[in-house]
Amino acid sequence: MRRPYTVLFYTLLAALGLLPLFRALSLPEWPIDIVLALSLLEASSAAMHSRHRLLIGLLATVIVVGLGGRLLGLGVIFGEASSVGWVIVAVFASAGALRFMFSPGATWSEQLYAALSAYLLVGLFMGVLFTAIAARSPGAFLVLGTAPSPGTFDLGTGVYFSFVTLTTLGYGDIVPANELSRGLAIFEAVSGQLYLAVLVAALVNRRAPVQA
Repeated sequence: MRRPYTVLFYTLLAALGLLPLFRALSLPEWPIDIVLALSLLEASSAAMHSRHRLLIGLLATVIVVGLGGRLLGLGVIFGEASSVGWVIVAVFASAGALRFMFSPGATWSEQLYAALSAYLLVGLFMGVLFTAIAARSPGAFLVLGTAPSPGTFDLGTGVYFSFVTLTTLGYGDIVPANELSRGLAIFEAVSGQLYLAVLVAALVNRRAPVQA
């Protein structure tokens, strides 16, 4: 792709909006997973040096195996390895996006989409992390004032709580209830606000014409 971060941003945005709809309508999610995986891999490989391409290839294999396992009904076997692959590829994509933001010679619009993509990826990372914490510590979160039943705090719930925290909406339907979850929630909220403030200022300064 000539504009990988533009594609990645709109793919992430579409995935965040369509996945809950697909789940509500009991539609298969694998088409969205495939498009999202291709966009993440393209954005990651576009920013990586040649010595990192082998790692990206291995992670792509892990993701493909995980998607195949879901289609074949073997998600329990391959699901965890696939999730790890998703997270690592997303880390590479966000790191590449942050580096691309201030790379010389890049178009400003593509740098802006790279910055926005990195912001959305942070929300996804933290959602995966919150989900893992809830699975291992059922009392880490309270949902409507009570601890969720095992298995009910799924990835969709974790991503929802992550973006509510990242954007500092604070609806209050899900709240962190132990030191680890509270600390991570504070870190995400503060980091998200600082990221936007510093990012916008930096991009505006690069875009603004130099005064004589």
